[in-house]
This record gives sequence, structure tokens and C-alpha cells, in this order.
Amino acid sequence: MKIAILGFGTVGSGVYEILQQKNLAKKFSVEKVWCRPSDTMTIPNFCSNIEDIINDKEIELVVEVLGGIDVPFDLISRMLKSKKHVVTANKAVIARHYDELTNLAKENGVSLSFEASVGGGIPWIKNVELASRIDNISKCYGILNGTSNFILDTMLKEDEDFGDVLKEAQDLGYAEADPSADIDGFDVLNKLIISARKAFNKKLDPDDFFVHSMKQITKGDIHYFKQKGQIVKYIGEITHDEGVISLHAVPETFVEATIPSNNNIASLEGQTIGTLKFYGQGAGKLPTANAVVQDILDISKNISYIDTDNDENNAIIDTKQNHYTFIIRTNESVDASLIKETDGDYLITHPITLSDIKKQTQLKDALIVRVITQEDWHD
Repeated sequence: MKIAILGFGTVGSGVYEILQQKNLAKKFSVEKVWCRPSDTMTIPNFCSNIEDIINDKEIELVVEVLGGIDVPFDLISRMLKSKKHVVTANKAVIARHYDELTNLAKENGVSLSFEASVGGGIPWIKNVELASRIDNISKCYGILNGTSNFILDTMLKEDEDFGDVLKEAQDLGYAEADPSADIDGFDVLNKLIISARKAFNKKLDPDDFFVHSMKQITKGDIHYFKQKGQIVKYIGEITHDEGVISLHAVPETFVEATIPSNNNIASLEGQTIGTLKFYGQGAGKLPTANAVVQDILDISKNISYIDTDNDENNAIIDTKQNHYTFIIRTNESVDASLIKETDGDYLITHPITLSDIKKQTQLKDALIVRVITQEDWHD
């Protein structure tokens, strides 16, 4: 199978590297690489004109690892219309343009695969698909951003402040110069929107989520929760109708509390399968490239996940309203009817809805931590 790669940065070069392994090089040939010219590295089979890839009928599959939204969306669309399979790691494009792109793939009889868009090297998307073929999945949740987990894990173990650890993460290349996608929840938001499509065959919009930044956390907060037997993690969760992305206080006996450094863990709860957990490296050159190559292998064997969206199994679901307990630290006033008790600087809410907490718009700069119990997750 002849392949083209769009983008030759961290992930693109990793895909090329893996495909050069002897067992894979016999089956796959990277014919063209389209990217920005480089003065510092040699780009194999460099192609300066994207039309050369679009018009090359021998190229059956295109890997898109450019980053961004508008340009990748346009190029993925054009590749699909040219009846080329596409594998992408671009979570932002898939989250925003899921319907358009999957429909284009179906109309043109080709595959669109995006395993690497959620969880990096963790085989999450395929396993959510497999579970949903049989089961009603009630929720998905987990640590889905390595940067935020590295920050919280280091704050706990090294007793350091948020700002110092964030700078360390940036120096190590875990966080961008503008870290908002990682620490304000937007990265996890895209991943959960994609996961909802696969778990529930349902479109969740950003407005269906309560998304709150982790940047107000201090080492004093870390100590407060640790004394209560809880570890603070930045976690996202989706049910059929809504999602929450925020700091979570997790019992230290739970698996999520033990996840170190920049690793990820993703879980689903199903009616018959119970709880399934997937742990591993959620980012990085070779783990993410590995997920891309897994998609390439599946496509080469005519294994496609586009048509496995299951309407029937997910049509019947318990639609009871979810309630959440939050701990808040703020100098702003809070609706007294939401507060059950105070504990020093902290306000502890009654079990409330996401609508309740979202209405407290004055808390955008407050520390808000969701409290997890055994009833919330069946660990």
C-alpha cells in the first residue's frame, strides 16, 4: 500500500520511523511527505505540491498529522473526495467536523480513522466501539491529558507550586508556551466529544459540558485533600447528556489516584461488561505514531470502524439527572442554597446539578474540585 504523510513533526516523523521496520516496510511504502521545508532535518520523499498527492491514484492512504483545524479539514476532505483512506491524530478537526468527514468517507467508499486523536497510544476508540456493539455504555471518564497529570503528580510528590511545575512542564516539552488547551480543559473537551460519538452514538456540544480550569490549584490545596485520603487529578467524564472537566478529588485507593507523571487512563462503564480501564502513554512521538500505524494496518485489512455506530444498543438508557458534589475555594459569594457546610477556607456543596454550578459564573477564577465516591465510579 502506498502512503503519503501530511506533516513531518513529532508524530509524522514517528509514523515514518515505525513504517520503516522490516515487517512493515514490506507492506507499506511512504511515497510522499508534504510539510514545511526544513533546514535542520532531511525530509524523505519531500513533496512541495499537495496536488501531486491528491492526483496520484497510486497513493491509497494519507496520514494527516499537521495540527490546526481549517487547513487539515480542507485537506482531509479533499483526500476523501479523491477516494483515499485517511488516518488522522487531529482531535480538534474530528471533534468539530465529525459528521461532515465521516459522511464524506462513507460517500466515497473509504475509511477515516482517528484512534490517535484520543489517548495517544492507548487503544481507546476501538475498544469503545467494541464495547458499544453489545453494551449500553453509561459513562466514560479518565485522565486524558498528560500535561495536567504531570503537573498535579509533581506538585504532590515534590511539594511544589503550580506555576513552578508548569514552567518545568514547558521546559520538558510537555506543555506549550500557551498551555491553555491543557490546563483549561479544551484538549480534554475535544477528546470527550469524540468519545461520546463512539460510546453513545451521540453528539455532545461544548455547551453540554461544565469545563473548569485547574490553574487555581495550590500545594496547600493538594495537602488539604491528601489529609482526607484524596488525590487531586484533572479528569473528564461524560454521560449521555452532559460532561464535566475539572479537578477531581479521587480516593487514594482508586486506580486514577495512582497514575504517575504524564500517563493517561480512560475508563468506560457498561451494562454487562462492567468497568473497563485502559492505561498507558497518552502522548509522545512513538506512542501516538503507534496508534496511527495501527489504524493503517486495520485499513489495509479492510477493518473499518466508521459503520459500527450502534443506534439500537444506546437507544435505551437511564436518563435520571446526575448530581455532583463540589468543594469550592473562593473570595466570591456563592448561592447559599448550594452549600451544605464549610471547612476552613472551603465550601462543600450539596449534591447539585451541572446546571447549578454553571450558573455560578462569578466562580470562573475559583478553585472548584469535584468529589468522587464509590457510588460515582465503580472502581
